[in-house]
Amino acid sequence: MRFSTLARKRANRYWEESFHHPFIKELQAGTLSSEIFRYYLLQDRYYLEHFSKIYQIIAERTDNPVIKELMAENSRHLAEGEAMIREAFFKDLGITDEEVAETPIAPTADHYVAHMYRQLAEGSLAVACASLLPCPWLYHEIGLLLKPEGSPVPIYQQFIDTYAGEDSKENIAYECQVLDQLYEKASPEEQEAMLAAFYRSSQLEYLFWEMAYTLEQWPLENEFFDDK
Repeated sequence: MRFSTLARKRANRYWEESFHHPFIKELQAGTLSSEIFRYYLLQDRYYLEHFSKIYQIIAERTDNPVIKELMAENSRHLAEGEAMIREAFFKDLGITDEEVAETPIAPTADHYVAHMYRQLAEGSLAVACASLLPCPWLYHEIGLLLKPEGSPVPIYQQFIDTYAGEDSKENIAYECQVLDQLYEKASPEEQEAMLAAFYRSSQLEYLFWEMAYTLEQWPLENEFFDDK
């Protein structure tokens, strides 16, 4: 069985929970709190910054020309597309540099980024690539799921449109094809590590919605700063 098919099947529960998470359902209905969406964007800014860096690191480290081109292109696409749209969201919502600097990185955002860096440090580049795939793939499926009905809130509709495009579909299909080829050539141990990395990222994708929806904070965070 292909990597993309097997990995998606194993992680299906977390993907289905993401599709039906209150964050997603309320975003579509237009009832999602602006405070929650704002908090999501602040945490996502940190995530995307490092997501792009990991693409770049893999592109620099690999001797595989296909992987090098794919990771470099993913990094450019992120900077020119998704990150730029996030900047527009920040402007529309009045999110300032000061607010960004003063907002602690939530435990789940910190965990997700650390997980991806750990694949670089402890695994192969194929494993690291596997840990990156759930993010764009899941968001594309969410975009397709929400697009027919859309959202009555313009900024939420723009969020949906960002991921539902035909270009996203083509990019995901190609990335799955490349990961499938890497999986075929990998040892059994590396294959299992690729599946485990994909699965953990899928878990953390679900937890990212939960983090934003609950405005997740570090335990005792307020008490610590009050003592200062």
